[in-house]
Amino acid sequence: MSHQHPTSVAPHERKDIVASVEKLRSVLEHLRFGSITVTVHDARVVQIDVTERTRLTA
Repeated sequence: MSHQHPTSVAPHERKDIVASVEKLRSVLEHLRFGSITVTVHDARVVQIDVTERTRLTA
C-alpha cells in the first residue's frame, strides 16, 4: 500500500476536512462505550458509522 501526502490542500477540501473533524469530535464527546468507523474515498470522509454499546452491571 502506498501513502501519498498532498503538498497543498485546496480551500474547499480544507473545509471538508474541518467539517469531518468537527463531526468526529461531536461523536466522541457523546460516546461513552462503542466504536467509530470512518470510511474514506479519494481522501474524503464519506461516511461515519457509530456503534454504541450499553454496559450492564451484573
